[in-house]
This record gives sequence, structure tokens and C-alpha cells, in this order.
Amino acid sequence: MFAITADQVDSRHREDLVDGALGELARIGGEKLLLPPDRSAGDELQLASPDPGTALQLLLHLTRPGPAGSAHGLAQWSVGLAIGEVRRPLPEVTRALAGSAFELAREAVEAAKKRPTRFAIAVEAGRHPDAATLQPLIDLLLQLRARRTPEGWELFELLDQGLTQSEAASRLGITPQAVSLRAQAAQLRTEFAAHRALTTLLTDADERIRA
Repeated sequence: MFAITADQVDSRHREDLVDGALGELARIGGEKLLLPPDRSAGDELQLASPDPGTALQLLLHLTRPGPAGSAHGLAQWSVGLAIGEVRRPLPEVTRALAGSAFELAREAVEAAKKRPTRFAIAVEAGRHPDAATLQPLIDLLLQLRARRTPEGWELFELLDQGLTQSEAASRLGITPQAVSLRAQAAQLRTEFAAHRALTTLLTDADERIRA
């Protein structure tokens, strides 16, 4: 199971983002969420999914830099991702979930507050690959995304929806050559390849226990 706990950065001096984020996360996760995302404390939220691709998509959404020039700055959330077990039977709400995945997610979000990427991963002992292997790989992807321009994000969103570069060029009103240059500058091919590789590694960590 993949559990995520996210704590809003500097919530005392910013508007509450939790309610809006819960709706976005529910839309992104859909039926692949264990239960609907939930506010677990005043400025924290929690969610869980058995699907590695969904877990990666959700953590990337939460760690995406805020809008350029916005009051949110670069980091809106400290995010902890954990891989572990969930206690059953399931409760009615996410904030009542228990098990090693949720204990580790709490430890991970606390660690994330002290890290440059505002992200940390914790993996239950005995699973492979472990947190020491996964952390730097996800950090590299987050650092790549942090350097992306608004124009790069605009193209990313279109390609992430399944459009081809030619279709994106038509939508943006620019030439295919301009789209190719923008994709190269934003390192979109690298990002999409990293998504596939990390999903495989997260799947392994969820399924593989060392003998």
C-alpha cells in the first residue's frame, strides 16, 4: 500500500489550501484511491492507494511548484510517501486508517520538512528497493520539474493528457519545431521515461519482500 501525508508549508501565513487540494486529489486518484482523501489535522491531508502509478502521480501533483509570481512560492506542501501495510478492516474515513504505511508516512512528512525538495519516502523494512534507493531518484525528478518554465508546464499538461507534439503545436498556435524545442528545454521525454521507471520500482517495493 502507498500512503501519502502532506503538510501545508507556512500555513500560518497563507490561505488554507487543504480543501481545494482534497478535491484535486480525489479527481486525479479516482477509483484507484483506497478511500477519499481526507484532512488528517488542521493543515495536513492524507490519502492512500494500492496503485503505484497513482501514488506517483499524486505526489508529483503535490510537489509541483506553485504558480509563477503567486503567494504560494515554490513549495506549497511537504510530502511524505510511504510503502507498507494497511490494517483491515478498513474504517469509514482515511484519517482513521492504520498500519505501517501510515506510521511511516508520518515519519516521512516530518523528514520532508527538512529536505530541499520538500519530499521524503519511507519504505517498510525488508522491502526492495528501499528508501535509500528510491529517494535520490525521485529527488532528481523533482529537481528537474522545479526548473521548468511556465511554457514548459503548458506543454507538459497537453502531452500528459495524451496529445501528440503535433496536436499540442496546433493547440498552442506554434510550429511543431517550436514545440520540439520547448519539449527539449523542459526535458519532457526524460520526465515521462522517469515516470515509467519509477512506477516499476515502486511496484517492486510494494510487492517484493527480501527473504
